[in-house]
Amino acid sequence: MTQDEVDAIEEDGDKAVPKKAPSLDAFKEQIDFYESLHEDLKNIENIRILFHWFRADMKPFKQSLLNNIKRWSHAFKKHLTDHVVNSLADLNNFIEKADEGLMQQVHENDYNGLIKVMEFLKIVKEKQATTDTMFEPLGKICELLRSYGVVIPEESLVQLQELPDKWANTKRLSVQAIHQVSPLQAMEVGKLKTRIGDFDTKQIEFRGDFSKMRFFQFKCRRPYEYLSQANVMVIKMEKSCDILKDNAVLFEVDVPEFQQLGHCRKEIKMLKQLWDYIFLVRTSIDEWKTTQWKNIDVENMDMECKKFSKDIRGLDKDMRSWDAFLGLEVTVKNMLTSLRAVGELQNPAIRDRHWQHLVTATKVKFVMSEDTTLADLLSLNLHNFEDEVHNIVDKAIKEMAMERMIKELDVIWTGMEFQHETHARTGYTLLRTSEELIETLEENQVQLQNMMTSKYIAYFLEEISGWQKKLSMVDQVICCWFDVQRTWSHLESIFIGSEDIRKQLPVDSERFDHIDTEFKKLMKMMSKTPNVVKATNVPGLAEQLEVIQAQLSLCEKALAEYLETKRLAFPRFYFASSNDLLDILSNGNQPLKVARHLTKLFDSMAKLKLREKDPSRANNAYAMIAKDGEVVEFDKDCVCEGQVEVWLNRLMATMRSAIRHYMTDAVSAYEHKARDQWLFDYPSQVSLCGTQIWWTSEVGIAFGKLEEGYESAIKDYYKKQIAQLNNLITLLLGTLTKGDRQKIMTICTIDVHSRDVVGKMITSKIESVLAFMWQSQLRHRWDEIEKDCFANICDAEFRYWHEYLGNTPRLVITPLTDRCYITLTQSLHLIMGGAPAGPAGTGKTETTKDLGRALGMMVYVFNCSEQMDYKSCGNIYKGLAQTGAWGCFDEFNRITVEVLSVIAVQVKSIQDAIKESKKTFDFMGEEIPLNPAVGIFITMNPGYAGRAELPENLKALFRPCAMCVPNLGLICEIMLVAEGFLEARCLSRKFITLYTLCKELLSKQDHYDWGLRAIKSVLVVAGALKRGDPDRPEDQVLMRALRDFNLPKIVSDDNPVFIGLISDLFPSLDVPRKRDLEFEKNVKHAACDLKLQPEESFVLKVVQLEELLFVRHSVFIVGSAGTGKSQVWKTLYRTYQNLKKKPMFNDLNPKAVTNDELYGIINPATREWKDGLFSTLMRDQANLTTEGMIQIHIYKIFKYFGVLIRLCVRENERNTRFVLSRARELYF
Repeated sequence: MTQDEVDAIEEDGDKAVPKKAPSLDAFKEQIDFYESLHEDLKNIENIRILFHWFRADMKPFKQSLLNNIKRWSHAFKKHLTDHVVNSLADLNNFIEKADEGLMQQVHENDYNGLIKVMEFLKIVKEKQATTDTMFEPLGKICELLRSYGVVIPEESLVQLQELPDKWANTKRLSVQAIHQVSPLQAMEVGKLKTRIGDFDTKQIEFRGDFSKMRFFQFKCRRPYEYLSQANVMVIKMEKSCDILKDNAVLFEVDVPEFQQLGHCRKEIKMLKQLWDYIFLVRTSIDEWKTTQWKNIDVENMDMECKKFSKDIRGLDKDMRSWDAFLGLEVTVKNMLTSLRAVGELQNPAIRDRHWQHLVTATKVKFVMSEDTTLADLLSLNLHNFEDEVHNIVDKAIKEMAMERMIKELDVIWTGMEFQHETHARTGYTLLRTSEELIETLEENQVQLQNMMTSKYIAYFLEEISGWQKKLSMVDQVICCWFDVQRTWSHLESIFIGSEDIRKQLPVDSERFDHIDTEFKKLMKMMSKTPNVVKATNVPGLAEQLEVIQAQLSLCEKALAEYLETKRLAFPRFYFASSNDLLDILSNGNQPLKVARHLTKLFDSMAKLKLREKDPSRANNAYAMIAKDGEVVEFDKDCVCEGQVEVWLNRLMATMRSAIRHYMTDAVSAYEHKARDQWLFDYPSQVSLCGTQIWWTSEVGIAFGKLEEGYESAIKDYYKKQIAQLNNLITLLLGTLTKGDRQKIMTICTIDVHSRDVVGKMITSKIESVLAFMWQSQLRHRWDEIEKDCFANICDAEFRYWHEYLGNTPRLVITPLTDRCYITLTQSLHLIMGGAPAGPAGTGKTETTKDLGRALGMMVYVFNCSEQMDYKSCGNIYKGLAQTGAWGCFDEFNRITVEVLSVIAVQVKSIQDAIKESKKTFDFMGEEIPLNPAVGIFITMNPGYAGRAELPENLKALFRPCAMCVPNLGLICEIMLVAEGFLEARCLSRKFITLYTLCKELLSKQDHYDWGLRAIKSVLVVAGALKRGDPDRPEDQVLMRALRDFNLPKIVSDDNPVFIGLISDLFPSLDVPRKRDLEFEKNVKHAACDLKLQPEESFVLKVVQLEELLFVRHSVFIVGSAGTGKSQVWKTLYRTYQNLKKKPMFNDLNPKAVTNDELYGIINPATREWKDGLFSTLMRDQANLTTEGMIQIHIYKIFKYFGVLIRLCVRENERNTRFVLSRARELYF
């Protein structure tokens, strides 16, 4: 505790600790301690040897220490001696004076003598208690001091003996004096009370006069002079009061507090403090008033005033009723208000017109100049006009913002210019806008509109209105110009560059010629004036553009009607975009150019073979070429001349006729040739269908024999099927072309299913051809009367459609596929739509497509999205209804519910027309022909975005089919057979067991996939390995495929588990990895070219990527930052370059663009589809036809896991379908 804190406690009577003198025993204890210590130290040796070698002379230290101890002991003894001597001497002196005073005689009018006696009596009375008890302790102290040999003065010892008697005598004298002065005391008490009453009256009168003194008024000019006078009067009164109080104490009379006098003393102190502060405030304000306007520091002044205000609030509350205090408070408050106003008036937005408004509001003459001071401003009494000042300043700020905005507009639009680009065909300069221009225009228009609604617009009204008109014109012209420019660019190549269109639409061509002339003039004019505002604010430009726009709309409408007539003539044009259709129509007499679009119109037809060597028949097509390269000759030439829609209809009829012709020959020749020879004589589609026709026929023959009593007929046929299947597998192990191998694999896939069906009938002991197990199969038969193929399933029958399907693979048929076939065919039989529904990977779309292939039907697949509306869907249904093809709408529940309601009406009108066997029907107000073979199917995935349920009116038109995860073991077994594996059943069990355990035991990674797609990929690799090394055992081939294909995507922590599972399923097998040392050498060279280190692990990743690209359409390279993802594909790209393989790649970052820019978007006004970057790149690379071209599709995904990359299907166009695997193929 500090000394200040101790002093504070002593001053506070409540907290102070009472002082208490130490007891005699305490003194004795201290003296004994030092005496004993002195004796102990005396015995210490004078010489000490330390550490056996250091000699210390202790005598000086010992002597000094003994002296110090002795001084402490002497100090305590000296204190006790002085206490005895002083106490006795003081008491002796008092007794002598008291005896003398008490023995004086006091007369009746001797007031002073009476006072002296009364004072002695008072003192004796006060000392009596302590003096009576002091003699015994003093005697004990003397005895203690004698025991230590201390000599006490003789005089003190005598006083100790005599003083008790003298004190007793003094007490007797005081009693006698009391009796002597009692009458006089009583008389004096009465007089004293009278004097006290008179003084009380006097101090009340003084208080009244004090309250009226001038220093209480704020306007007092000499407050300190008046305070000094008042202070003298108060001091005089206080002295009189003190004398009365002293006399009252002697005579034991109660004295009042005299509070009025105390209040006066207190208020003098408070007034002194208040006036000090008043003069401080006045001095500060007077100093500020001399500050020039431009140098006024409002912030510091405001801080000082706030400090003044705070200090004023801290003054005594009793001051608050005084006029001086109130005046001070008002002065500071007004100054604060005025400073706020001055601070606002310092705003740079204040102009001369605003000062005039202020002078008008205050009605005080005032001229603003450089010499203006704060005093001049305060003379305006700004504290009385705070609201007016605030409004003026607010108006000035708003006007300054407008002024600044107008200047910015001038700067921005002076430098804002159109960008230019050259039109490819005409060489004219086209205008191009940037996003910055459009955003700036919209932002500035909003700002101008907000300013127009402001109440402070008056001063800038004319200027802002002018800018608003200019920018409004800019907006109007830009919108109209780019609409016209876009439409002109689109129609120019059609109406100017296409002679066919000019002949077909002469009136509209003439109209467009006039438009072309006018718009080219405008383009020349606009190219000379790059500034946006100047170029667009030309008088009459907007009206001229509106006229051109209206004329272009007429041309567009005529063109749309023309295209619609072409679509009605050849309905498959509904599935091509308008641009493609125009290209087809423009090149109608050039079949080879039209052939570029055949894949969008037919299932597999990609090219035509013409008799180009014969000039008279140069446009006669004698064969068609599929996308997979299969060539099929027509049974008769197709003349590709005349109107394109006519010869395309002729081509479609020729295609069907050719397929039907080959099928007639194939069915009749089946029994006359060995099956393994017969297969190669006909196109893949014909061979497959013929095989299915004869399977149905031979099963029927077997049932006939069974009914005749030949019990083992079906079993014998089962053995024949196994032999036929083994022959096919033997063929697969041999040397075949790519097309022949695909044909055999497809027939193998169907033959395995046919074998399993017969096997099940044997197991179930089916004996009749009418049994449901047989009737529920899709059975192809040849009708000799119709000379055509029909397909039966349950009670439904379908005529084979003879659409050329090429050499395409077929799905593995499982029990789930059979159930789906039954549901979909029954829905068609009942004139309904089919609706397979289920999670991803269950084969909803593929099963629908495979059923279409089985019936030779053209199946169009449409990926649905929120962008599809009732018009685009209506055009699709219009095309389907006229062509008789099937339409499969993927993820149908993505379409918005409003559109679905209209679709329900469209679909119902088609189904009603089929039920009524109409040849033509009304569809959306248009009479169109109807092909009753049309089928509409929808697929839904409840786990995807969108709604899980369809509207009730739409749901009633489709027959649902629940799809679940198929039997992977069966699919794996059949695909192994198709790839040429003899031990398919055993190997499929191991395969599925491995993937099941991987799914359960390995860590959960985003890129892991153990489903059907991954199984299929590995089986393709296994088939390639088996054909490359036919002598190696099949289990080793499959083990190598499973290991080498999956290891690239397994994370390091899961490697031991995966290798352990492989070892358990394929014990004692350690097949070396298939390596291409020459290719690895080239990879190392490529890595060195790129300044990379060709480490073995890095080379391995490059090789794995190359292997995956051979079996997958797309590969996602995924991994953490810095793991070499980009360098892997760049190294492979460089390797291909070094090998002269002409590689190509496109690099795209989907995070840098919007969804519409990435995928594409439908223009709601023109119904035209605008390709996105992704669609454009995929289409451009798909159209690359150079032999040996290696296509590497690289897309930087940047943590795009879980996002399904979807291809948006162009309206009325069937895109080439790319199978995009999910991001699960390669992992570092």
